Order: sequence, then C-alpha cells, then structure tokens
Amino acid sequence: MNVDDLIAIDMHVHAEVSTDGHPALPESLMSGSARYFRVDGDRTPTIDQIAAHYRQRRMAAVVFTVDAQAATGHPPVSSEEVAEACAEHADVLIPFGSVDPWRGAEAVRQIRALATRYGVRGFKFHPSLQAFHPNDRMAYPLYEALQELDLIALFHSGQTGIGAGLRGGGGIRLKYANPLAIDDVAADFPDLRIVIAHPSFPWQDEALAVATHKPLVYIDLSGWSPKYFPPQLVRYANTLLRDKVLFGSDFPLLTPDRWLADFDTVDVKPEVRPLILKENAARLLGLRAAGDA
Repeated sequence: MNVDDLIAIDMHVHAEVSTDGHPALPESLMSGSARYFRVDGDRTPTIDQIAAHYRQRRMAAVVFTVDAQAATGHPPVSSEEVAEACAEHADVLIPFGSVDPWRGAEAVRQIRALATRYGVRGFKFHPSLQAFHPNDRMAYPLYEALQELDLIALFHSGQTGIGAGLRGGGGIRLKYANPLAIDDVAADFPDLRIVIAHPSFPWQDEALAVATHKPLVYIDLSGWSPKYFPPQLVRYANTLLRDKVLFGSDFPLLTPDRWLADFDTVDVKPEVRPLILKENAARLLGLRAAGDA
C-alpha cells in the first residue's frame, strides 16, 4: 500500500454480501437500513467492487462484516472470505474480522486464526446487533486475545440505522451501544487500541470523555453526514482529540463522496483535516509512508 499516494483512509466499510450472494443480515434488516440511509445505488457491492471504488478515488478502506448469528439467527458473511478477498486488493483494502462474542472460546480461537493465518488488523463489534454490553465479562477473553495480538477493537456506538423504522426496531436494543461501557474495556485492557465508531447519539459527550481520558481510545466519524455532527464533536476534533479522530464513511450505506463533500462544509481547521482524513488512521494501523524507518 502506497500511503503517500492516498488522499484518505476510510476506517469503516461494510462487506454486505458473500461471493455466493449470501447477505450479511436478514433481508428485513438489509432493506430497512437501505431505506433509513436512503441508499442511492448498490446496497451490496462485492469486495472487488469496493476495491475498485476506493482505488478510483485514491483511498484505502478498512473492510469488515459483523457476526451476530446468536442474536439474529442469520449466518454472517465469513470473515475468512473477507480477509482473502481483501488480500487480493492489498493496495487499497485492509481486512478486519468479526466474531460473535456469545461463541466464547470458539470465538477466541477464530480471532487467533484470523490474525495469524489471514492477516486481519482488527475486529468489529456491534453491541446492539450482537446483543451484548461491551463490558460484559463474557467478552473479556476476546479482548485479552486482541490485546495480546496487538489488534484493534472497533465498537459500534449510539443509535443504529439497522432496524430503525421497523416494527419494534427489528428487536434491536439501543442500550447496548452506550460508549461509556467501553470505558471499562479501556481501563481493564490498557494496551488495547479501541475505536468508538460513529457520532454516538445520544451519548456523544460520553464518547468524547472516554476518548479524552483513555490514551488508546479513538473515534471514527462514520455513519453520519458531517453536516450533522454535534458541535462538541467538531470542537474536540479541532483541539483535544485532533490526533484521535478518524475518517469513516459507513459505505455502502453512506458513500465517501458524500461524506467528503459535506466534510468540506464543516469548520475543521486546515491543519487538522489531513490528520482526520489519513494521518491518524495510518498511525493507528501501523502503515508506513515511503522513507519511514
């Protein structure tokens, strides 16, 4: 990956379909989220298409699926398949894995295999979809493995578009996505690099507090058009958290083109923009620019 040639690194891209056409979520949740986000285009691009999309824009992307089979009864898109497909596009794609925390020791074994055999760089958790509190002790063996392997834990936070507008919210409970629970994880695993995903409505202040207090907690800005960012998020991105805020789109639900166009309208300092768009993520992911030792 030629980091120097990239204009941005998108920390939040979903693999929504397998090579055999299997969707990442039940049809009701897939179609419901497409309506909620007003998706204009393909809701389920293949990883080859994702790579082409980002290569054309001189961007890199972190790509993952979500394994929530215990809560939804729906088999996920395989993290192994995602990693193998990303490896074919290593110039622009960076694979993350996903494991269902309810699978216990089996999930820990999968973490180790995905890291050592498939080269994933981190793991995505979606507490609302997976129906667990991030600070539930049953998930701690997973974090122990991530910390030992020097991998990143990326947590969905705040309200989710998955299930929004469906009867009963599709059965998904928002309570699991309060980012304050991630503070326990950061305290108990002080060497684990953590990303709180999304502006954390209605808990934005909690997310800012955790990221300010815990040195290895970052925030990605995916899932929202920047023109809707809470003012305190913009203020912290310009100041105390300027080195810990990351560009993320939530593609294919929100495109990087729309995100970047709206980001241009936000009052972010010129010297902070390149940090958010690329430099913070490159440092977090351990990507080296040409000439670095």
